[in-house]
Amino acid sequence: MKSCPITLEPIPGEAEYSLEGLAGLTRGLRRLEPLPFSAQEQLREAVARAPKMSVQGIQPKLSAILRVKEGAFELVETGGKFILKPPHPLYPQTAENEALTMSLARLVGIEIPVHGLIRGRDGSWTYFIKRFDRVGRNGKLPLEDFAQISGASRDTKYESSMEKVAQVIEANCTFPLPQKHELFRRVLFCFLTGNEDMHLKNFSLITRLQQVELSPAYDLLNTTLLLRNPNEETALPIRGKKRRLNRADLITYFAVDRLGLPQKIVDETLKKFQGALPVMQEMIGRSYLSEENRRRYLALFLDRAAHIGLGRGSSLEGDESGNSALPVGGEGR
Repeated sequence: MKSCPITLEPIPGEAEYSLEGLAGLTRGLRRLEPLPFSAQEQLREAVARAPKMSVQGIQPKLSAILRVKEGAFELVETGGKFILKPPHPLYPQTAENEALTMSLARLVGIEIPVHGLIRGRDGSWTYFIKRFDRVGRNGKLPLEDFAQISGASRDTKYESSMEKVAQVIEANCTFPLPQKHELFRRVLFCFLTGNEDMHLKNFSLITRLQQVELSPAYDLLNTTLLLRNPNEETALPIRGKKRRLNRADLITYFAVDRLGLPQKIVDETLKKFQGALPVMQEMIGRSYLSEENRRRYLALFLDRAAHIGLGRGSSLEGDESGNSALPVGGEGR
């Protein structure tokens, strides 16, 4: 049984998308037609339209609106409500990777926009995500990434730390404590899913209902699958470390000592993650990654979960060194 490219939930029959997935995009949508572009044609369109797009970045992107009656995306240069990311020419299955990782984030309570996969006319998958800073017909919510807030540039977006990310939240958010809790959740999730590229531009503050808070998560990928043998486990150091992170670094130090989260909140967060592990494993297994990449993704995920004491049946206490007492298997250690 195949999975819906939007929800990654199983769907019977010959349908390409589930009704639930289509309804999540917009009410009344009954089908979603493939893009009328191949992967190469999308890349050429992205290069040609880049100077006029409001969303920039290293990865090629296209802006689109959704035509409900036609059940199709239409490329636009301004006023887009969706961002499309064509298959990356250097890193295979980036679209499938991001679609899976973003869906996994939802399972542990991280807010994510509507997103999914759509076929190109050559059968390749393109990733799409709804813009969370657009409201109504032409409304736009104030949004600023942490590089802008910190005075960093694209060249210096890695020259920071998770402690400084916490400082931005403390100085700017209307209610800092719940946003620091959300930061801990995202840091823990990125460690488990092998995301070593959460730099300053991948965190943003948004103003909604007169409150400044972390924006919905975006650009979540298992970069270990793309880089094969990365030397780091996090783009921004925690406790001065970018690799060999353990339970003491992530939980005892960062969550409790640095972020000041009450122990009850920390314990509840860890239980949420631990309870979601079986469902997350199932979702990895039915994702659109290749069989080899599903295996590698799952091996890394289970290895890191065990490393910090979140394996099945494991205690949430860990040993005195901050590591899980469980044996550590899988790849990368």
